[in-house]
Amino acid sequence: MGAPMALRLLETGFPLTVWNRTIEKTETLTESGASIAANAAEVSANAEIVLSMLGDDDAAREVFNGPDGLLSVPVRNKLFIEMGTLQPQTAKDLESLCQKCGAGFIDAPVSGTVGPAKEGRLMALVGGSEADLERARPVLDALTRRIVHVGPVGHGSLMKLVINLPLAVYWQSLAEASAMGHAGGLDLSVMLDVMKDSGASLAAFPKKIPEILGQSAAVAFNIDTLHKDVKSILETGRELGVPMEMTNTMLSACESAQKAGLGSTDAVTLVRFMIDSLNGSN
Repeated sequence: MGAPMALRLLETGFPLTVWNRTIEKTETLTESGASIAANAAEVSANAEIVLSMLGDDDAAREVFNGPDGLLSVPVRNKLFIEMGTLQPQTAKDLESLCQKCGAGFIDAPVSGTVGPAKEGRLMALVGGSEADLERARPVLDALTRRIVHVGPVGHGSLMKLVINLPLAVYWQSLAEASAMGHAGGLDLSVMLDVMKDSGASLAAFPKKIPEILGQSAAVAFNIDTLHKDVKSILETGRELGVPMEMTNTMLSACESAQKAGLGSTDAVTLVRFMIDSLNGSN
């Protein structure tokens, strides 16, 4: 997600300094006009507004607070915008670190995948002060079709987990429904075509049919990332005292797919995986 978002900022005229823990991932950005930093600290030194898109909570803490991290240089009056899918408490912890350094912070995870990121059609779910949001708005406007201010820092991350949960459970329910139909003799392509034209169709579903049928290997959101998000949802649910039986089932499904070597494949691979697993047990 970070690379297409960076390209979008370059296309809309923003000067950009970028850094990635895997330097090879910055090559296309260099060709498009971005300056490459040697470390995260150099990004903070060169920019007034710093966006981060990191894989998980541990990575976010390390990049912000580690040696040569974003906060290892003077950052007073700078603004940090964390756009990954983190646990709410992690966002609050990062805000506290930034405040101690005299910097602003908002959490602004996004709804959407690589395609919308390239087109500036994401939706930002913002937690933070009105003043910090207004300062971030020109940058967020370039990346999004909609900006929703959902409350203080941490609420953006919570809102992202809220919208990710039904999507995750949807793919698992689709897998179970398809496996049941397959076991009874229905053709998968026919089932998907009928569901697409019914109330059982989620907005994202029709676009994913080629991946479900194995006709495309495109990956917009892989099983490893889904597994990480589901674990964050469960942890947040436990902290808030919310029972989540379906989400626990979803976690088990992700782990089974990972053990089968499917972690890097698109999340909708879960549908065929369940059917294939059923065939293997017959």
